[in-house]
Amino acid sequence: MPAEWVLATHNRGKAEEFRRLLARYPVTLELAYVGGGEVVEETGSSYLENARLKAIHAAATSGRPALADDSGLEVDALDGRPGLYSASYVSDDAWENLRAVLLQTLSVPYAARTCRMRAVVVLARPDGVTVQAEGVVSGHLAGYPRGIGGFGYDPAFLLADGRTMAERAPAEKDALSHRGRAVRALLALLESVPPGQRA
Repeated sequence: MPAEWVLATHNRGKAEEFRRLLARYPVTLELAYVGGGEVVEETGSSYLENARLKAIHAAATSGRPALADDSGLEVDALDGRPGLYSASYVSDDAWENLRAVLLQTLSVPYAARTCRMRAVVVLARPDGVTVQAEGVVSGHLAGYPRGIGGFGYDPAFLLADGRTMAERAPAEKDALSHRGRAVRALLALLESVPPGQRA
């Protein structure tokens, strides 16, 4: 497993999650894009395509392996929206996007408020070779935001115990989240690849 990766995200919340998820592994993350503009324009038609665009761009420009993800909230009552457009559903402001989803589902009963969070992570080498993995967690959409942790749609994503992702300690969220599942699946894939072929 390479020792230094570039993290291709400008999202501080994601950067903090990746830092925690990789803390037990011999990986150093360079957070080169945090707080700046988009890594590259996300023109893909799927989470995988967008994650690959970002990872390949960051690896090619940095000369080092680069990790990227694309993720979203899929609400069944909204025909899977906001999905691929979760980060820019009605604006670039996370709270405005969350409010829009909640307003659009006000009349939907709890049983029909099923949804899932999906993340695809990609690790790219500078030569363009990639490894990818997906993580999904299912739940229900809350009627109103709860909790002060997390970011994005976490305050409205309920799991079976009745708590939102934002009501959980970071370690508990990481163990359950879509991004945590995706990262662990990616690491398992990397550990199964012969050393000479690893990203």
